[in-house]
Amino acid sequence: MARFFPLTVVEVERLTRDAVALTLAPRAEDRDAFEFIQGQYLTFRRDFDGEEVRRSYSICAGRNEGRLRVGIKRVHDGQYSTYANTEVKPGDVLEAMAPAGNFHAPLDPAAKRDYLGFAGGSGITPVLSIVRTVLAEEPQSTFTLVYGNQSSNAIMFREELEDLKNLHLGRLSILHIFDRETQEIDLFNGLVDRAKCEALFERWIDVKRADLAFVCGPEPMMLAVAEALKAAGMDEGAIKFELFASPHAGKPKRAAAATAATEADACAATVTLDGISRDVKIAKRQQTVLEAALAEGLDAPYACRAGVCSTCRAMVLEGEVEMDANYALEDYEVRRGYVLTCQSYPVSDKLVVDYDQ
Repeated sequence: MARFFPLTVVEVERLTRDAVALTLAPRAEDRDAFEFIQGQYLTFRRDFDGEEVRRSYSICAGRNEGRLRVGIKRVHDGQYSTYANTEVKPGDVLEAMAPAGNFHAPLDPAAKRDYLGFAGGSGITPVLSIVRTVLAEEPQSTFTLVYGNQSSNAIMFREELEDLKNLHLGRLSILHIFDRETQEIDLFNGLVDRAKCEALFERWIDVKRADLAFVCGPEPMMLAVAEALKAAGMDEGAIKFELFASPHAGKPKRAAAATAATEADACAATVTLDGISRDVKIAKRQQTVLEAALAEGLDAPYACRAGVCSTCRAMVLEGEVEMDANYALEDYEVRRGYVLTCQSYPVSDKLVVDYDQ
């Protein structure tokens, strides 16, 4: 079941002209549910003019801080992000699911690792959580962060990043890259693309020393950074991704889902959620597993519906689906049978899907 909890807004901090940080407090009986891992996100919901809107925003606090805090940047025509930036105030109560997401790696207090981080715009939010936690829980590890923005005025968490660098002298290095503001060092001007990464790796960053890289930002930036890291010798398994926005704008979509599946094109599916199994008919190659589950009244979990957040993850136990997009699951998860149900179209006559696995 997609369970939502009430969270009280404790503080609203203005980060930039179009971004805020919200500090939230769960009820006493819900505190355990909001224990999070660095790099995870919360999925919020709110009714706008009779339509439920769900959006996911990353936690920006470190695991060791004892507070729950998210960063929200206002986007054009974004109902929830506009609401958060213009209307939310201390004392308001928001609804959110428990923390989720796999944009992290296990930490070891005795480890001595070199981490790389690449963030674009609001992609800094989960990376900041990771930076804070690594510096606090792995005292021998170091972190190099490459942060791309249009200009210095657009930097989210600017003062906090500088405070972290001063607090952990010699352990945190931050390179700001601007594409609409000129800096003295030409290397720090432009976009965080493959050419920029290759130049940084040649003169500033030794990729061969790095153990892990965390990349969060627009899809073109993430792909460019990943290709540059692999070309510089980093193993693909050491590169972790988090896409902060839907990549589907302007892309063609499949035909609208059928209102009812005929016998000829129907997949006989069994969907298990919260220990209860329900038989569902799904129009093959036209209707996603999530669409069919919701149409049958199942309270299946979801948020972005764009293959980005992994909230709708489930395991295929029998049958086969085509997954149109996957920006959230690791390769090993896909090999084990996990899919994003918002992107999964049945292609077999029978399908068994389990949300509880």
